[in-house]
Amino acid sequence: VVDIGAALDVLADTLKALKYKNLDELPQFKGKLTTTEFLCHYVFEAISKAARNGALGEDGKGLTKIKVTLHETDLARAWFEGPV
Repeated sequence: VVDIGAALDVLADTLKALKYKNLDELPQFKGKLTTTEFLCHYVFEAISKAARNGALGEDGKGLTKIKVTLHETDLARAWFEGPV
């Protein structure tokens, strides 16, 4: 449905700012509890915005729903799913 290369670029750019950082000390997360569920929503918002703006390819503008799942371990995971 979307340009996979573009989707990977958006994901990489979204995660780059978080890499090896104490999330609770980042200005954009000030006062937030940075749980895995919170991060799912953060990634969801970035990918949804990219889809709406055409950054995932022209077909990406037609997405109606996105689900983001993060795995902490093989037993622990969280997700966020919502409309674009």
